Amino acid sequence: MKKDFLCLTDWKREELEAIFELTRELKAKQKRGEEHHLLKGKTLGMIFEKSSTRTRVSFEVGMFQLGGHALFLSSGNTQMGRGEPIKDTARCMARYVDGVMIRTFSQEAVEEFAACCEVPVVNGLTDLYHPCQVMADLFTVSEHRVDWRELSYCWIGDGNNMAHSWINAAAVFGFELRVATPQGYQPDAGVRARAEERGARILYTDDPREAARGAQVLNTDVWASMGQEAEQKEREKAFQGYQINSDLLKIAAADSLVMHCLPAHRGEEITDEVIEGPQSIIFDEAENRLHVQKAILATLMK
Repeated sequence: MKKDFLCLTDWKREELEAIFELTRELKAKQKRGEEHHLLKGKTLGMIFEKSSTRTRVSFEVGMFQLGGHALFLSSGNTQMGRGEPIKDTARCMARYVDGVMIRTFSQEAVEEFAACCEVPVVNGLTDLYHPCQVMADLFTVSEHRVDWRELSYCWIGDGNNMAHSWINAAAVFGFELRVATPQGYQPDAGVRARAEERGARILYTDDPREAARGAQVLNTDVWASMGQEAEQKEREKAFQGYQINSDLLKIAAADSLVMHCLPAHRGEEITDEVIEGPQSIIFDEAENRLHVQKAILATLMK
Protein backbone atom coordinates (compact mmCIF):
# COMPACT_ATOMS: atom_id res chain seq x y z
CA MET A 1 0.00 0.00 0.00
CA LYS A 2 1.24 3.50 -0.81
CA LYS A 3 2.40 5.81 1.99
CA ASP A 4 0.95 8.97 0.46
CA PHE A 5 -2.09 10.14 -1.52
CA LEU A 6 -0.68 12.72 -3.91
CA CYS A 7 -2.00 11.78 -7.36
CA LEU A 8 -4.63 9.28 -8.50
CA THR A 9 -2.32 7.54 -10.95
CA ASP A 10 0.05 6.59 -8.11
CA TRP A 11 -2.60 4.05 -7.08
CA LYS A 12 -3.98 0.91 -8.71
CA ARG A 13 -7.63 0.63 -9.63
CA GLU A 14 -8.30 -2.10 -7.06
CA GLU A 15 -6.67 -0.02 -4.30
CA LEU A 16 -8.91 2.96 -5.07
CA GLU A 17 -11.98 0.73 -5.24
CA ALA A 18 -11.05 -0.61 -1.79
CA ILE A 19 -11.14 2.99 -0.57
CA PHE A 20 -14.65 3.31 -2.06
CA GLU A 21 -15.76 0.19 -0.17
CA LEU A 22 -14.40 1.58 3.09
CA THR A 23 -16.10 4.89 2.30
CA ARG A 24 -19.42 3.08 1.95
CA GLU A 25 -18.92 1.34 5.28
CA LEU A 26 -17.87 4.47 7.17
CA LYS A 27 -20.67 6.56 5.70
CA ALA A 28 -23.26 3.95 6.73
CA LYS A 29 -21.89 3.90 10.27
CA GLN A 30 -21.93 7.69 10.48
CA LYS A 31 -25.54 7.81 9.27
CA ARG A 32 -26.52 5.23 11.90
CA GLY A 33 -24.74 7.19 14.60
CA GLU A 34 -22.23 4.41 15.25
CA GLU A 35 -18.73 5.22 16.44
CA HIS A 36 -15.94 4.32 14.02
CA HIS A 37 -12.78 5.41 15.82
CA LEU A 38 -10.26 3.88 13.43
CA LEU A 39 -7.76 6.66 14.18
CA LYS A 40 -8.25 7.00 17.92
CA GLY A 41 -5.47 9.05 19.47
CA LYS A 42 -3.95 10.03 16.12
CA THR A 43 -3.35 13.58 14.89
CA LEU A 44 -3.51 15.05 11.37
CA GLY A 45 -1.52 18.20 10.67
CA MET A 46 -3.31 20.36 8.05
CA ILE A 47 -1.17 22.91 6.19
CA PHE A 48 -3.12 25.51 4.21
CA GLU A 49 -1.47 27.89 1.75
CA LYS A 50 -4.78 28.30 -0.13
CA SER A 51 -8.08 29.31 1.46
CA SER A 52 -10.72 26.64 1.91
CA THR A 53 -14.23 25.82 3.07
CA ARG A 54 -14.97 22.19 2.20
CA THR A 55 -11.41 20.91 2.51
CA ARG A 56 -10.82 22.27 5.99
CA VAL A 57 -14.23 21.36 7.40
CA SER A 58 -14.33 17.86 5.87
CA PHE A 59 -10.83 16.88 7.02
CA GLU A 60 -11.26 18.38 10.49
CA VAL A 61 -14.69 16.82 11.07
CA GLY A 62 -13.50 13.58 9.51
CA MET A 63 -10.59 13.22 11.93
CA PHE A 64 -12.92 13.94 14.87
CA GLN A 65 -15.37 11.26 13.70
CA LEU A 66 -12.48 8.80 13.32
CA GLY A 67 -11.53 9.45 16.94
CA GLY A 68 -8.49 11.57 16.16
CA HIS A 69 -7.57 15.25 16.14
CA ALA A 70 -6.87 17.70 13.30
CA LEU A 71 -4.49 20.64 13.70
CA PHE A 72 -4.97 23.67 11.40
CA LEU A 73 -1.78 25.39 10.24
CA SER A 74 -1.82 28.40 7.93
CA SER A 75 1.44 28.64 6.01
CA GLY A 76 1.49 32.38 6.67
CA ASN A 77 1.59 31.72 10.41
CA THR A 78 4.29 29.03 10.30
CA GLN A 79 8.02 29.11 9.66
CA MET A 80 7.34 27.81 6.13
CA GLY A 81 5.82 31.22 5.44
CA ARG A 82 9.08 32.82 6.55
CA GLY A 83 11.23 30.71 4.27
CA GLU A 84 12.01 27.55 6.26
CA PRO A 85 13.00 24.77 3.82
CA ILE A 86 10.20 22.31 3.08
CA LYS A 87 12.40 19.39 4.09
CA ASP A 88 12.98 20.85 7.56
CA THR A 89 9.29 21.39 8.22
CA ALA A 90 8.46 17.92 6.88
CA ARG A 91 11.00 16.18 9.12
CA CYS A 92 9.77 17.99 12.21
CA MET A 93 6.08 17.46 11.45
CA ALA A 94 6.66 13.72 11.15
CA ARG A 95 7.85 13.70 14.78
CA TYR A 96 4.69 15.46 16.01
CA VAL A 97 1.77 14.10 13.98
CA ASP A 98 0.61 10.84 12.40
CA GLY A 99 -0.27 12.31 9.01
CA VAL A 100 -0.20 15.57 7.05
CA MET A 101 -2.69 17.11 4.62
CA ILE A 102 -1.45 19.97 2.43
CA ARG A 103 -3.49 22.42 0.34
CA THR A 104 -1.14 24.60 -1.67
CA PHE A 105 -0.15 25.84 -5.12
CA SER A 106 2.78 23.67 -6.21
CA GLN A 107 2.52 19.92 -6.79
CA GLU A 108 6.32 19.79 -6.62
CA ALA A 109 6.21 21.24 -3.08
CA VAL A 110 3.77 18.54 -1.94
CA GLU A 111 5.92 15.83 -3.50
CA GLU A 112 9.07 17.21 -1.85
CA PHE A 113 7.28 17.38 1.49
CA ALA A 114 6.12 13.77 1.17
CA ALA A 115 9.59 12.57 0.17
CA CYS A 116 11.07 14.10 3.34
CA CYS A 117 8.21 13.20 5.69
CA GLU A 118 8.07 9.79 7.38
CA VAL A 119 4.28 9.90 7.94
CA PRO A 120 1.57 9.80 5.23
CA VAL A 121 0.93 12.97 3.24
CA VAL A 122 -2.40 13.74 1.51
CA ASN A 123 -2.76 16.21 -1.35
CA GLY A 124 -5.69 18.43 -0.35
CA LEU A 125 -5.31 20.41 -3.61
CA THR A 126 -2.56 21.82 -5.79
CA ASP A 127 -2.65 23.77 -9.03
CA LEU A 128 -2.01 20.49 -10.87
CA TYR A 129 -4.24 17.94 -9.11
CA HIS A 130 -7.21 17.59 -6.74
CA PRO A 131 -7.33 13.82 -6.14
CA CYS A 132 -9.58 13.83 -3.05
CA GLN A 133 -12.25 15.75 -4.95
CA VAL A 134 -12.37 13.42 -7.95
CA MET A 135 -12.55 10.43 -5.59
CA ALA A 136 -15.57 12.03 -3.91
CA ASP A 137 -17.06 12.75 -7.34
CA LEU A 138 -16.75 9.17 -8.54
CA PHE A 139 -18.03 7.75 -5.27
CA THR A 140 -21.08 10.02 -5.60
CA VAL A 141 -21.77 8.79 -9.14
CA SER A 142 -21.48 5.20 -7.87
CA GLU A 143 -24.24 5.92 -5.34
CA HIS A 144 -26.54 7.06 -8.14
CA ARG A 145 -25.51 4.64 -10.91
CA VAL A 146 -24.46 1.03 -10.29
CA ASP A 147 -22.73 0.92 -13.69
CA TRP A 148 -20.64 4.05 -13.00
CA ARG A 149 -17.51 2.60 -14.65
CA GLU A 150 -19.41 2.17 -17.95
CA LEU A 151 -20.80 5.70 -18.16
CA SER A 152 -19.74 8.46 -20.53
CA TYR A 153 -18.30 11.47 -18.65
CA CYS A 154 -17.54 14.96 -19.89
CA TRP A 155 -15.59 17.92 -18.57
CA ILE A 156 -16.55 21.38 -19.83
CA GLY A 157 -14.48 24.45 -18.97
CA ASP A 158 -10.92 25.15 -17.91
CA GLY A 159 -8.11 22.62 -18.31
CA ASN A 160 -7.30 23.02 -14.63
CA ASN A 161 -6.46 20.75 -11.68
CA MET A 162 -9.93 19.21 -11.76
CA ALA A 163 -9.69 18.50 -15.49
CA HIS A 164 -6.31 16.85 -14.82
CA SER A 165 -7.81 14.78 -12.00
CA TRP A 166 -10.63 13.58 -14.26
CA ILE A 167 -8.07 12.67 -16.93
CA ASN A 168 -6.15 10.66 -14.33
CA ALA A 169 -9.37 9.00 -13.19
CA ALA A 170 -10.21 7.97 -16.76
CA ALA A 171 -6.73 6.50 -17.09
CA VAL A 172 -7.09 4.45 -13.88
CA PHE A 173 -10.73 3.34 -14.10
CA GLY A 174 -11.05 3.10 -17.88
CA PHE A 175 -14.28 5.04 -18.43
CA GLU A 176 -14.90 7.25 -21.47
CA LEU A 177 -14.15 10.94 -20.95
CA ARG A 178 -14.62 13.95 -23.20
CA VAL A 179 -12.84 17.19 -22.34
CA ALA A 180 -14.01 20.48 -23.88
CA THR A 181 -11.79 23.53 -23.30
CA PRO A 182 -11.21 26.76 -25.26
CA GLN A 183 -8.04 27.13 -27.30
CA GLY A 184 -5.26 28.25 -24.98
CA TYR A 185 -6.83 26.67 -21.91
CA GLN A 186 -6.25 22.99 -22.67
CA PRO A 187 -5.10 20.52 -20.00
CA ASP A 188 -1.40 20.08 -19.29
CA ALA A 189 0.39 18.21 -22.09
CA GLY A 190 2.28 15.99 -19.67
CA VAL A 191 -0.91 14.89 -17.91
CA ARG A 192 -2.48 14.11 -21.27
CA ALA A 193 0.56 12.14 -22.45
CA ARG A 194 0.70 10.00 -19.31
CA ALA A 195 -3.00 9.17 -19.63
CA GLU A 196 -2.52 8.27 -23.29
CA GLU A 197 0.33 5.91 -22.35
CA ARG A 198 -2.11 4.07 -20.06
CA GLY A 199 -4.63 3.69 -22.88
CA ALA A 200 -7.16 6.21 -21.55
CA ARG A 201 -10.26 6.73 -23.72
CA ILE A 202 -10.36 10.52 -23.85
CA LEU A 203 -11.63 12.90 -26.53
CA TYR A 204 -10.25 16.46 -26.45
CA THR A 205 -12.25 19.15 -28.20
CA ASP A 206 -12.98 22.88 -28.17
CA ASP A 207 -16.70 22.24 -28.78
CA PRO A 208 -18.71 21.85 -25.54
CA ARG A 209 -21.67 20.46 -27.46
CA GLU A 210 -19.53 17.67 -28.89
CA ALA A 211 -18.42 16.77 -25.36
CA ALA A 212 -21.94 16.92 -23.90
CA ARG A 213 -23.81 15.05 -26.65
CA GLY A 214 -25.15 11.86 -25.06
CA ALA A 215 -22.95 12.28 -21.97
CA GLN A 216 -24.26 10.69 -18.78
CA VAL A 217 -22.19 12.75 -16.31
CA LEU A 218 -21.35 16.42 -16.88
CA ASN A 219 -18.71 18.28 -14.85
CA THR A 220 -17.43 21.82 -14.66
CA ASP A 221 -15.56 24.28 -12.42
CA VAL A 222 -15.03 28.02 -12.16
CA TRP A 223 -13.38 29.71 -15.11
CA ALA A 224 -10.80 31.49 -12.94
CA SER A 225 -9.35 29.45 -10.08
CA MET A 226 -7.56 30.77 -6.98
CA GLY A 227 -4.57 32.82 -8.05
CA GLN A 228 -6.15 33.68 -11.42
CA GLU A 229 -8.44 36.48 -10.25
CA ALA A 230 -6.61 39.05 -12.39
CA GLU A 231 -7.58 37.01 -15.48
CA GLN A 232 -11.30 36.94 -14.66
CA LYS A 233 -12.49 39.35 -17.37
CA GLU A 234 -10.25 37.82 -20.04
CA ARG A 235 -11.42 34.33 -19.11
CA GLU A 236 -15.09 35.35 -19.17
CA LYS A 237 -14.66 36.22 -22.85
CA ALA A 238 -12.71 33.06 -23.69
CA PHE A 239 -15.22 30.77 -21.98
CA GLN A 240 -18.41 32.11 -23.52
CA GLY A 241 -20.44 29.08 -24.63
CA TYR A 242 -18.82 26.78 -22.05
CA GLN A 243 -21.69 27.00 -19.61
CA ILE A 244 -23.66 23.99 -18.35
CA ASN A 245 -27.25 25.13 -18.77
CA SER A 246 -30.65 23.72 -19.68
CA ASP A 247 -29.91 23.92 -23.43
CA LEU A 248 -26.74 21.84 -23.03
CA LEU A 249 -28.58 19.26 -20.91
CA LYS A 250 -31.05 18.74 -23.76
CA ILE A 251 -28.31 17.12 -25.89
CA ALA A 252 -26.85 15.07 -23.01
CA ALA A 253 -28.36 11.74 -21.94
CA ALA A 254 -31.91 12.13 -20.66
CA ASP A 255 -30.93 10.86 -17.21
CA SER A 256 -27.58 12.66 -17.06
CA LEU A 257 -26.06 13.79 -13.77
CA VAL A 258 -24.47 17.21 -13.20
CA MET A 259 -21.48 17.85 -10.95
CA HIS A 260 -19.47 20.85 -9.75
CA CYS A 261 -16.69 20.75 -7.15
CA LEU A 262 -17.72 24.15 -5.68
CA PRO A 263 -17.51 27.03 -5.05
CA ALA A 264 -19.60 27.89 -8.12
CA HIS A 265 -19.99 31.22 -9.90
CA ARG A 266 -23.68 30.84 -10.60
CA GLY A 267 -24.56 32.30 -13.98
CA GLU A 268 -21.04 31.83 -15.37
CA GLU A 269 -19.85 28.23 -15.79
CA ILE A 270 -23.19 26.83 -14.63
CA THR A 271 -26.68 28.25 -14.21
CA ASP A 272 -28.60 28.50 -10.97
CA GLU A 273 -31.38 26.51 -12.60
CA VAL A 274 -29.09 23.53 -13.22
CA ILE A 275 -27.47 23.64 -9.77
CA GLU A 276 -30.90 23.51 -8.13
CA GLY A 277 -32.38 21.15 -10.73
CA PRO A 278 -33.25 17.45 -10.44
CA GLN A 279 -30.14 16.28 -12.33
CA SER A 280 -27.75 17.99 -9.93
CA ILE A 281 -25.84 15.81 -7.46
CA ILE A 282 -23.57 18.69 -6.48
CA PHE A 283 -24.37 18.73 -2.77
CA ASP A 284 -24.19 14.92 -2.49
CA GLU A 285 -20.75 15.35 -4.04
CA ALA A 286 -19.79 18.00 -1.47
CA GLU A 287 -20.94 15.80 1.43
CA ASN A 288 -18.94 12.85 0.14
CA ARG A 289 -15.69 14.78 0.49
CA LEU A 290 -16.09 13.98 4.20
CA HIS A 291 -16.71 10.27 3.78
CA VAL A 292 -14.11 9.61 1.08
CA GLN A 293 -11.38 11.52 2.89
CA LYS A 294 -12.10 9.59 6.08
CA ALA A 295 -11.53 6.39 4.14
CA ILE A 296 -8.30 7.76 2.64
CA LEU A 297 -7.01 8.81 6.06
CA ALA A 298 -7.97 5.49 7.63
CA THR A 299 -6.27 3.60 4.80
CA LEU A 300 -3.05 5.56 5.18
CA MET A 301 -2.87 6.18 8.93
CA LYS A 302 -4.51 3.18 10.63
